[in-house]
Amino acid sequence: MTAIRGARERARSEITEAIKDEARKQLAAEGAAKLSLRAVARELGMASSALYRYFPSRDDLLTALIVDAYTALGVAAERARDAHAEPSVAPGTTTSRRPEGGSTGRPEKAGRGEARARAAERALAQWCAICTAVRDWALAHPHEYALIYGSPVPGYHAPHTTTESAARVGLALIGVARDAHAAGLLKEPAEPLPDAVVADALALGAELDVELPPAVLARLIGVWAQLFGLLSFELFGQFNRVVEARSAFFEQAVRQLAGSVGLVAPGPHTST
Repeated sequence: MTAIRGARERARSEITEAIKDEARKQLAAEGAAKLSLRAVARELGMASSALYRYFPSRDDLLTALIVDAYTALGVAAERARDAHAEPSVAPGTTTSRRPEGGSTGRPEKAGRGEARARAAERALAQWCAICTAVRDWALAHPHEYALIYGSPVPGYHAPHTTTESAARVGLALIGVARDAHAAGLLKEPAEPLPDAVVADALALGAELDVELPPAVLARLIGVWAQLFGLLSFELFGQFNRVVEARSAFFEQAVRQLAGSVGLVAPGPHTST
């Protein structure tokens, strides 16, 4: 019985993926507003009644596609972040040493100033890598990007089940800022904020259980909006005949966004 159940589950999973793949083709050809379960069933050679056993309504299918898109985008961002994380030291390895009477090892020779500069460079590299990965994914999947950040689909209201996957990019950026703040690398913005904005930032920090100054959290919310605003302008044509060096423009823009939350490029290395 276990083998039969496993085969049925695999078959259901394969059919579910086939339905979503065909639905994505419809998104590319017709747009989300014209997504039709009957059309998907017809292209797959299925009876409409059979497809409804997998997705009872168009909105259920849309929700599955939205969660998949947010998840794929979040995974891309997290992988980029992790690729620039602090390297771990393999068990059994040691730092190189000078002869007797010299420095005890390279980390001590480097000095605090140089170590802090490297940590700041790594944090900024993580930030830029996350943003670049988000852009790369959006350019490679424009129709799925449009599904989650384009015009709302008439009559569709996303359920709360989309929230967790939708938050992954923002949480990745918040994590970089949080770690930099904990390491004393974040320069807190000095400009005062309206009380209502501070209240929103404090509420967000409490909800996420993140210890960051309200000024930084408020600006991180702005970063989230500006990042996807940049991408939407690029994907939906607003940069046509305005910005030609798109990659270079994006790179300097995300560095400016980093600076807005207090994550700045280090100056020349100094030793102490």
